Amino acid sequence: MNDIQKKSSFIDRFLSFIEKVGNALPHPATLFAGFAFGVVILSWVFAQTDLSVIHPGTGETISVVNLISQKGIYLMLTKLVKNFTDFAPLGVVLVAMLGIGIAEGSGLIGTLIRILVLKSPKSIITFVVVFAGVLSNTASEVGYVLLVPLSAVIFLAFGKHPIAGLAAAFAGVSGGYSANLLLGTIDPLLQGISQEAAQIIDPDYSINAACNYYFMFVSTFFIGIAGTIVTEKIVIPRLGEYKGDIEPEEMHNVTPEERRGLIYAGITAIMLTLFILIGILPEEGFLRSVDQPENIFKSALMKGIVSWIFIIAAVCGIAYGKGAGTFKNDADIMKGMGKSMETMSSYIVLVFFAAQFVAYFKWTNLGLICAVKGAQFLETIGLDKIPLLICFIFLAALINLVMGSASAKWTLMAPVFIPMFMLVGISPELTQVAYRIGDSVTNIISPMMSYFALIVAFIQRYDKNAGIGTVIATMLPYSIAFLIVWVVLMAVWLVLDLPIGPDSPLHYFPK
Repeated sequence: MNDIQKKSSFIDRFLSFIEKVGNALPHPATLFAGFAFGVVILSWVFAQTDLSVIHPGTGETISVVNLISQKGIYLMLTKLVKNFTDFAPLGVVLVAMLGIGIAEGSGLIGTLIRILVLKSPKSIITFVVVFAGVLSNTASEVGYVLLVPLSAVIFLAFGKHPIAGLAAAFAGVSGGYSANLLLGTIDPLLQGISQEAAQIIDPDYSINAACNYYFMFVSTFFIGIAGTIVTEKIVIPRLGEYKGDIEPEEMHNVTPEERRGLIYAGITAIMLTLFILIGILPEEGFLRSVDQPENIFKSALMKGIVSWIFIIAAVCGIAYGKGAGTFKNDADIMKGMGKSMETMSSYIVLVFFAAQFVAYFKWTNLGLICAVKGAQFLETIGLDKIPLLICFIFLAALINLVMGSASAKWTLMAPVFIPMFMLVGISPELTQVAYRIGDSVTNIISPMMSYFALIVAFIQRYDKNAGIGTVIATMLPYSIAFLIVWVVLMAVWLVLDLPIGPDSPLHYFPK
């Protein structure tokens, strides 16, 4: 056995062990119920120790909230329904899936997949999926609810394992969250937090929303390549041949009826595009924000992206159905919507318990305290710039396992690390890059990530025995590969002393 075979064998055994251990755990919904119960118990335990930290942004003392108390019991009982209905991914997924159900029921999605399979070289389809995943995170809901399940169907049609398609798309959408060729909603959000933190040291310091653009633009290609290599060399060989019940899309040529349906759908898509452009391009366009018309990220296009997924998928699906003759009446349309909801039943059950766990974790302040304690530990280590930033990336990656929101973590961490790093010559823009790397790479293995439960549900379509262990074992190689690629890229960037964005230096010189 040569060195490559030995290495592959070791990796396969290691990932199989992780999957076996993870899947030996109870059903994911039961597991989240257990997590919620565990948080309740831990809140009581730590409340007895008077554990507390000082919030670095507000100066407020953060203590553990005991849920085994009159206040805690009241919260758990009165907010149980609200926790479920307000769980952000639930509404996003269900609304988007209603529209996608129409497009799928009409046959539009199946026809488009056949065209993609028939026209695309098999050798590049994995890169296309990963790269599309990275690009889709500009509006992340599109990637999770549309691209991830669609990639499984595409891989199956190409004769590849569908879970490998899911993994490749999920890695791009979530693991490559900070990379992109375009600016996304997260850029101005983090920039505002970073600027506030920088002004603790320098009241006149200004940061622009594109401060990480050069680095993230280049990262897109490296992440796309790394994701492709992991998929082809580790994930696909490990999964082997798909032997499930779901049949691939039939690869016959487009029929005259389907061609007519595509023409109807294409005309409809063009009309919708013109409608959007007319509403978004003029500064006073009807899709612009009333309060901040100059900020396109506040527009009805960006803020209402889930609504647009529903509208575009539904309207184009109906147009295709009428043209192809697959929709005879409104009952056929409603049937497509109903069928898409049938596939979401296990996800809805899982979300009920996941929502309680996330809410309890937030109420107790345990996530905040873990983050602050970790930040304080790193602050005590005296290191040079590159090792310091690498340690910071690892800390952000670890904190991401217990706190899902990128903006919430940065709101907590920025007031600590940006001023501290500025005093040793590291610019706020570079600190933000390091944070975004750490925040991205563990998204795909963190049960706290909002869409993690959805990925579990998608995988269970193709493997009824899959669980959290399957997801983590499948996605862990991507996390490791992306972490290595990004750390090396950042180190090279520092050595070459390149700007990371427009008017965004690597270094800060204290006044």
